[in-house]
Amino acid sequence: ELEKLGLGDDVDLHVYEVPVEYQTVQRLIPALWKKHSPQLVVHVGVSGMATTVTLEKCGHNVGYKGLDNCRFCPGSQCCVEGGPECIDSIIDMDAVSSRVSALGLDVTVTISKDAGRY
Repeated sequence: ELEKLGLGDDVDLHVYEVPVEYQTVQRLIPALWKKHSPQLVVHVGVSGMATTVTLEKCGHNVGYKGLDNCRFCPGSQCCVEGGPECIDSIIDMDAVSSRVSALGLDVTVTISKDAGRY
Protein backbone atom coordinates (compact mmCIF):
# COMPACT_ATOMS: atom_id res chain seq x y z
CA GLU A 1 0.00 0.00 0.00
CA LEU A 2 2.86 2.39 0.75
CA GLU A 3 4.19 1.83 -2.73
CA LYS A 4 0.81 2.95 -4.14
CA LEU A 5 0.63 6.02 -1.88
CA GLY A 6 4.26 7.01 -2.15
CA LEU A 7 6.09 9.33 0.22
CA GLY A 8 6.16 12.47 -1.91
CA ASP A 9 8.12 13.63 -4.91
CA ASP A 10 11.35 14.04 -2.93
CA VAL A 11 11.47 10.41 -1.79
CA ASP A 12 12.64 7.58 -4.02
CA LEU A 13 10.79 4.60 -2.55
CA HIS A 14 11.76 1.01 -3.39
CA VAL A 15 9.60 -1.88 -2.15
CA TYR A 16 10.73 -5.50 -2.31
CA GLU A 17 9.12 -8.69 -1.07
CA VAL A 18 11.91 -10.88 0.24
CA PRO A 19 11.35 -14.61 0.75
CA VAL A 20 11.90 -16.04 4.23
CA GLU A 21 15.03 -17.86 3.15
CA TYR A 22 18.39 -17.37 4.85
CA GLN A 23 20.49 -17.79 1.70
CA THR A 24 18.26 -15.51 -0.41
CA VAL A 25 18.42 -12.79 2.24
CA GLN A 26 22.20 -13.10 2.53
CA ARG A 27 22.52 -12.58 -1.22
CA LEU A 28 19.71 -10.12 -1.94
CA ILE A 29 19.92 -7.55 0.89
CA PRO A 30 23.60 -6.59 0.31
CA ALA A 31 22.89 -6.34 -3.44
CA LEU A 32 19.95 -4.00 -2.79
CA TRP A 33 22.06 -1.82 -0.48
CA LYS A 34 24.76 -1.62 -3.16
CA LYS A 35 22.24 -0.83 -5.90
CA HIS A 36 20.29 1.88 -4.07
CA SER A 37 22.66 3.29 -1.38
CA PRO A 38 19.65 4.04 0.83
CA GLN A 39 19.45 6.61 3.59
CA LEU A 40 16.80 4.54 5.38
CA VAL A 41 15.73 0.91 5.18
CA VAL A 42 12.62 -0.44 6.86
CA HIS A 43 12.30 -4.20 7.12
CA VAL A 44 8.73 -5.37 7.71
CA GLY A 45 7.83 -8.86 8.83
CA VAL A 46 4.37 -10.35 8.89
CA SER A 47 3.20 -12.88 11.46
CA GLY A 48 -0.14 -14.61 11.51
CA MET A 49 0.17 -14.80 15.30
CA ALA A 50 0.72 -11.06 15.83
CA THR A 51 -2.02 -9.06 17.53
CA THR A 52 -0.17 -5.74 17.46
CA VAL A 53 2.29 -3.82 15.32
CA THR A 54 5.63 -4.52 16.98
CA LEU A 55 8.48 -2.06 16.56
CA GLU A 56 11.83 -3.75 17.07
CA LYS A 57 14.62 -1.80 18.76
CA CYS A 58 17.30 -4.28 17.67
CA GLY A 59 17.96 -7.18 15.34
CA HIS A 60 20.01 -10.22 16.34
CA ASN A 61 22.61 -12.08 14.33
CA VAL A 62 22.91 -15.27 16.40
CA GLY A 63 20.61 -17.90 17.82
CA TYR A 64 18.76 -18.91 14.65
CA LYS A 65 17.55 -22.50 14.95
CA GLY A 66 14.37 -22.54 12.87
CA LEU A 67 14.15 -23.82 9.33
CA ASP A 68 13.31 -21.30 6.61
CA ASN A 69 10.85 -21.81 3.75
CA CYS A 70 13.47 -23.95 1.96
CA ARG A 71 13.91 -26.11 5.08
CA PHE A 72 17.40 -24.68 5.61
CA CYS A 73 19.06 -23.34 8.75
CA PRO A 74 22.67 -22.11 8.95
CA GLY A 75 24.81 -24.62 10.83
CA SER A 76 26.40 -21.74 12.74
CA GLN A 77 22.93 -20.48 13.78
CA CYS A 78 24.24 -17.11 12.60
CA CYS A 79 22.83 -14.87 9.85
CA VAL A 80 26.02 -13.01 8.93
CA GLU A 81 29.31 -14.69 9.78
CA GLY A 82 31.55 -12.25 11.63
CA GLY A 83 28.74 -9.70 11.95
CA PRO A 84 27.79 -7.92 15.16
CA GLU A 85 25.66 -9.84 17.66
CA CYS A 86 23.01 -7.12 17.64
CA ILE A 87 22.22 -4.10 15.51
CA ASP A 88 20.31 -1.36 17.31
CA SER A 89 17.90 0.87 15.43
CA ILE A 90 18.74 4.57 15.42
CA ILE A 91 15.03 5.35 15.17
CA ASP A 92 13.37 6.37 18.44
CA MET A 93 10.75 3.62 18.56
CA ASP A 94 9.19 5.06 21.73
CA ALA A 95 8.52 8.32 19.89
CA VAL A 96 7.11 6.46 16.88
CA SER A 97 4.81 4.46 19.14
CA SER A 98 3.61 7.61 20.92
CA ARG A 99 2.91 9.40 17.65
CA VAL A 100 0.92 6.48 16.25
CA SER A 101 -1.07 6.20 19.47
CA ALA A 102 -1.80 9.94 19.41
CA LEU A 103 -3.42 9.57 15.97
CA GLY A 104 -6.33 7.69 17.54
CA LEU A 105 -6.19 4.88 15.01
CA ASP A 106 -7.48 1.43 15.88
CA VAL A 107 -3.92 0.10 15.98
CA THR A 108 -2.00 -1.16 18.99
CA VAL A 109 1.74 -0.57 18.84
CA THR A 110 4.21 -2.38 21.08
CA ILE A 111 7.97 -2.13 21.34
CA SER A 112 10.36 -5.09 21.55
CA LYS A 113 14.06 -5.36 22.32
CA ASP A 114 14.13 -9.02 21.32
CA ALA A 115 13.30 -9.54 17.67
CA GLY A 116 12.32 -13.07 16.77
CA ARG A 117 14.80 -15.37 15.13
CA TYR A 118 13.59 -17.09 11.98
